[in-house]
Amino acid sequence: MNLVIVESPAKARTLKSYLGDGFSVEASVGHVRDLPKSGLGVDVERGFEPEYVTIEGKGPVLKKLGAAARKADSILLATDPDREGEAIAYHIVEALSGGNRKLRERFRRITFNEITKSAVRAAIDRPGEIDLPRIEAQQARRILDRLVGYKLSPLLWKKIRRGLSAGRVQSVAVRLLVERERERRAFRSGSWWSLRAHLAVDGRAFTAGLATLEGVAVAAGRDFDERTGRLKPGREVVLLDRERAEALRASLADAVFTVAKLQEKRSTRSPYPPFTTATLQQEANRKLNLGARETMRIAQALYEAGRITYMRTDSVTLSEAAISAIRTRVEAKYGAEYLSPRPRRYRTKSRSAQEAHEAIRPAGVEMPTAAELGLRGGQKALYDLIWRRATATQMSDARLRHLSVHIEAGDARFRASGKVIEFPGFFRAYVEGSDDPEAALENQEVVLPDMREGQELACRKLESRSHETKPPPRYTDAALVKELEADGIGRPSTYASIISTVLDRGYAVRRNKQLIPTFIAFAVTALLEDHFPNLVDTGFTSEMEEALDEIARGNVDWRAYLEGFYSGRDGLEARLLEHEEAIDPREASTVRLGNLTPRVRIGRYGPFLELERDGGRLTASIPDGIAPADLGDEEALELLEKSAEGPDRLGEDPESGETIYLMEGRFGPYVQRGEAARGAAKPKRASLPGHVRPEEVTLATALKLLAMPTPLGMHPESGEPVKVGIGRYGPYVVHQSDFRSLVGGDDPLDITFDRAMQLLSAPKTRGRRASAKPMRTVGDHPEDKQPIAIYKGRYGPYVKHGRMNASLPKGVEPDDVTVPLALDLLRKRRERDAAKKAGAGRGGARRKASGK
Repeated sequence: MNLVIVESPAKARTLKSYLGDGFSVEASVGHVRDLPKSGLGVDVERGFEPEYVTIEGKGPVLKKLGAAARKADSILLATDPDREGEAIAYHIVEALSGGNRKLRERFRRITFNEITKSAVRAAIDRPGEIDLPRIEAQQARRILDRLVGYKLSPLLWKKIRRGLSAGRVQSVAVRLLVERERERRAFRSGSWWSLRAHLAVDGRAFTAGLATLEGVAVAAGRDFDERTGRLKPGREVVLLDRERAEALRASLADAVFTVAKLQEKRSTRSPYPPFTTATLQQEANRKLNLGARETMRIAQALYEAGRITYMRTDSVTLSEAAISAIRTRVEAKYGAEYLSPRPRRYRTKSRSAQEAHEAIRPAGVEMPTAAELGLRGGQKALYDLIWRRATATQMSDARLRHLSVHIEAGDARFRASGKVIEFPGFFRAYVEGSDDPEAALENQEVVLPDMREGQELACRKLESRSHETKPPPRYTDAALVKELEADGIGRPSTYASIISTVLDRGYAVRRNKQLIPTFIAFAVTALLEDHFPNLVDTGFTSEMEEALDEIARGNVDWRAYLEGFYSGRDGLEARLLEHEEAIDPREASTVRLGNLTPRVRIGRYGPFLELERDGGRLTASIPDGIAPADLGDEEALELLEKSAEGPDRLGEDPESGETIYLMEGRFGPYVQRGEAARGAAKPKRASLPGHVRPEEVTLATALKLLAMPTPLGMHPESGEPVKVGIGRYGPYVVHQSDFRSLVGGDDPLDITFDRAMQLLSAPKTRGRRASAKPMRTVGDHPEDKQPIAIYKGRYGPYVKHGRMNASLPKGVEPDDVTVPLALDLLRKRRERDAAKKAGAGRGGARRKASGK
């Protein structure tokens, strides 16, 4: 019997369908060993020896794999063909064989770039050994990240705020976001006016823009300095303001518009290379509005189902078999005229690219479409994107004709540009930035009417328009991935996790696809720039990546490299000792923003404003949603003034006699009963509904809000109250823990019982309880035979049996969960709950004894 070990159950199921009798396939469910979660886990004194431990929840998995391995004649490690896959294979061998030499000799390594029957069979026929230099490179990377993270993060806790983290690649990515936000803050808008002529010839209309006046170019956005908002020094241009633009428009009202010059040229466009990990993430973000993490999750599922080749690659190489298959499909689908004259072969420019991998393409040699495979939803959209990009690589060039028309009217010269696609070529399959190539072809064309030099044109209208320069755009997932790849920061396979970490740590928020850095990101970046500049320098981090690649090639000793980075006079350890005492916590927690009178500080509960005035100190919380680049001096001073004035007093509660206040907090305006006092219970508060403005709030409104959740009536079936309230996620109605959010025009202050019953009777559309069906059923519990299932929760997927829930560990996908793993997670959840309960009891006893 041959045992094949892969990472995921989904991949295992696909392989089982290809391998017949004589093979069993088991999954490790990702990594099985890693550095411990607590502590450094690296013995610096013993040559940076890592201290690996079994990952939580993987004990039953290893036990099952060990039992299968002892029965097998040969064990084939078929983990992914990259450094992480190599590391998983290595740790499986170490964990299962231990000192058993005979068992160790039965392990062989196989790799394949696509999960097709032919590729898997070919790999089994050519087994090899684990690539130790790649293991050392992966290990060096892991230790390097641990040294940076575990040594710098505690420093951030001491100097700025607890819970912060630093990372070798993460901190560089955060700095890129912060630098762009600084540019936006420093930006000064420039304004100008333009003139546009609506012209016609032989009844066909077109528009032309003013290009020159008396032979001098008219100013446009590119002529302005972003930091001053004024024209760049040395620019010889005519700057139109409103008055001059209107005067010019009036003077040209009776002018004769004549074609002065026609310029025509032709160009060709060649198709883009096939997708790498980075370019797939960028296009999926632009075209499908998918984040990097979601793109990789869908791509992983497609790969494991045998639909696409391996999706973690920085190579644009296509195999000869793939090229032949694509060309056959192009000719059949689009016709011979759309096939490139010769096969196109792409080569990766990056020295570190793994040419043994292929680019991302449809697996196999049939090139089926998404419709032919019966794909749906996200998988259909992403596969179609990959199919089109790969197909376009073997299609003919697109041929375009460009026409530029120069039109004279007195001393003014206007210009109109046109573009015609004479032959679409690869555009038929793929247009960058568009998910509908046929529609994009029409949008790309700007057709001008036929004209000749000296011909008079009819001017139907002259239009003056105002313009302002725009600040540099914030990064999106796509733009950040592109920048990281261009700078050689990290590896494409890590970009999705980098962006997720930056968001999870609170260094940025995603809003309308933009990644907006927070004030905390500014403080952390400034500290690192001042005291550890190498760690946030793109050039230095890129050199680290190259060094890791050299380790993978066997050219550099990994221990010697780590020694140079960490130890010695200029190493990380020495710099930590040197700077720790020199860093002033008050200075480190102060965000430096130019042109702002108050200071921005990072406090325990978030960013706040601080200003010294008349010997006193004013402070005010910065409401959530204000980006660092958008916080102006006027707004900041207004927040401080409002805070200094204190809360608005609305009146007294007729029942308790306590004062009712209207206040402004980090999460917006709210009302409060009574005052907060040290050691006393927190006063009752209630947020204002979205449609209620602070100036509209009366004492009666405040009392209504503070009384929530308010009974509306009794449910006719249960006899229990139906209530309305406002919670963390907005207004709601509830009956016996069954919640429904209010919609549209529903007002929590005047909603009726009948309307509440109508909302409660409708099926849920979101939330944990909304999904009556689990994501998947893992199997039956061996004790009570009740199902164990995976559900989608607010904080991620979780396993559920009866009333017991357990979150999935980081890195474990729903498809990876087996019954043994689920039982282990549920057991540990029960043990944690029991420990908490016991601890609470002991704590209560101690408090009682102390009080006595």
